[in-house]
Amino acid sequence: MRTKLDDVRRLYSLLDTLERRTGGKRQLAQCSGKLNWPRRGLYSFFESGEERSSSGTGPRVVRVGTHALTSTSRTTLWHRLSQHRGSSNTGGGNHRGSIFRLLVGEALANRDQVIALESWGQGSSATAAVRAHELEHEKRVSGYIGAMQLLWLETPDVSGSERLRGVIERNAIGLLSNYAGEPLDAASPNWLGHFSLRIKVRRSGLWNQNHVDESYDRGFLNEFERLANGE
Repeated sequence: MRTKLDDVRRLYSLLDTLERRTGGKRQLAQCSGKLNWPRRGLYSFFESGEERSSSGTGPRVVRVGTHALTSTSRTTLWHRLSQHRGSSNTGGGNHRGSIFRLLVGEALANRDQVIALESWGQGSSATAAVRAHELEHEKRVSGYIGAMQLLWLETPDVSGSERLRGVIERNAIGLLSNYAGEPLDAASPNWLGHFSLRIKVRRSGLWNQNHVDESYDRGFLNEFERLANGE
């Protein structure tokens, strides 16, 4: 009988296949819209110092995400990644448009108690004065996330593909999450996520909020394999 560990190992094997086929991971800070991005896809982030300890060797995934999960959304894969990366002009960004940035910023602020940002994460928009006050912290977030590497999985840009992306994202997060049960590839003692204000981040070992407390259907791995092989 296959176990969760078997499925985690299979997912990382598929990520290795994907990495070979796409030419390797990219560091987010070095990415731009000029690169040859697929229009639609999913992404996995890897963080320095976070290594697999149960399923094999190599870096562990610290975030899984996608975009355009409604048929009317026109957000591209690069647009979503650029929201996480932040502005190449100012070095800042907009954490109100990226839950990834919001979570990392919260953890940085909690770890470095000298940083007082009561406005962080408050509201869906902010005044120019508030954004100016937050700029230095947004730069810290950009530096932290920008140092991470990522892999991307292209998905077809056809009707109904948003459902496929959602299925793979939800189940990949559920598989990799350590929210419940014995941890697999546990976060390192130095992982910034331990300072998160969100129990789902701390317990899951992922920079994700949604789906970390859900089970997974291993059938998604068949779809992942098909796409990783370019089929």
